[in-house]
Amino acid sequence: MRITTANTYETAIGNLQQRQQELQTAQDRLTSGKRVQRASDDPTAAARAERALATSARVLADQRGLEASRSAMLQTESALGSATEAMQQVRELLVAAGNGSYTDAERANLGARIRTLRDQLLAIANRGDGAGGFLFGSQGSAQPPFVDGVAGVQFRGAGGQAVVQGGELLPMTQDGGVAWLGARSGNGVFVTEPMAGNGDGAWIGPGEVTDPAALTGADYELRFAVAGGVTTYSVLMNGAPTAMVGLPYTSGQAIQFDGLSLTVRGTPADGDRFEALPSTPTLSVFDALDRVASELATGGRSKAQVAQTVGSGLRDVDAAASQLQLHRAMAGETLNRIDMVEARLAETRLDAQTERSLAEDLDMVQALSEFKARQTGYDAALNTYALVQRMSLFQYL
Repeated sequence: MRITTANTYETAIGNLQQRQQELQTAQDRLTSGKRVQRASDDPTAAARAERALATSARVLADQRGLEASRSAMLQTESALGSATEAMQQVRELLVAAGNGSYTDAERANLGARIRTLRDQLLAIANRGDGAGGFLFGSQGSAQPPFVDGVAGVQFRGAGGQAVVQGGELLPMTQDGGVAWLGARSGNGVFVTEPMAGNGDGAWIGPGEVTDPAALTGADYELRFAVAGGVTTYSVLMNGAPTAMVGLPYTSGQAIQFDGLSLTVRGTPADGDRFEALPSTPTLSVFDALDRVASELATGGRSKAQVAQTVGSGLRDVDAAASQLQLHRAMAGETLNRIDMVEARLAETRLDAQTERSLAEDLDMVQALSEFKARQTGYDAALNTYALVQRMSLFQYL
């Protein structure tokens, strides 16, 4: 077979160019540190890397939402902590108001201080989150969610919570209507109150449950009668008389029926009535404080009336404070959940980065070895070409 010199040169040059291209590719990979620089390098690995990159991007977005939720919940927990401290101060003032040696002016001063604390609580309830929203704005509000009007403080937001939309539904707000206006009235099961028109000689305590299984959920009324210097009481259920009729009354002695225990103290007047109604989640922090402050500011009240104000006020303040503490605990639980979600997101992101690295990153040891091999091969090809080039007829002439 006849091989021309030109064909030999052309073949050798083609091989040299191929080896040079392979050496350049190996050098590019070493420089970039990537085995897959284009989808054409390895379509399957490129697809794996793209999926891992998309996962990592989603995790980053979720982490930004998580940080926003954490900031809001930290502020909420702090706000509720301040509210709890204010409620404790109100409680201390109420206890002081029960001092029998206090004058009307001194009680009025305590009432004014309670009203100041009430205004502080309203400011806390309308506290912003620093991003144009409100911590207790429920599902969002462009204006402060609580409005102080003639009828008291009203909530004008939409119930519920605003949440971060992402892989994890994390809250950005608290349900302000429930936190501030939705405590259970009374002792949580029933609420006791003196009825209008009562005298000023007796008051009723908050009562307690003695047998939960015996509760009926009915409306009860204690009706007192005084005849011949003897005070008796009767129990009505939903307005109808019961078997407890005309029983002798003793101040401070528990009156028990249908799983309830009520205690009336003092000297009831003829016709005095006290009711025990099922508890409802309608107790407003602000209404409770408004009521207490107003009653303490009213002069000329009897010892029994002051005792009723203090007793009912302490009951309502404790119930409202418990509701705020509950929502503070919920904010703390959310912060704990955020920490767990953060750890899970970090793990997911690390897995995605690892998957992407496995798909497209270069094994530097193997790549260096390959580069050296290609460099050696290229050098050998160059030397061989140089030798073959000198073996022509013209070199001998």
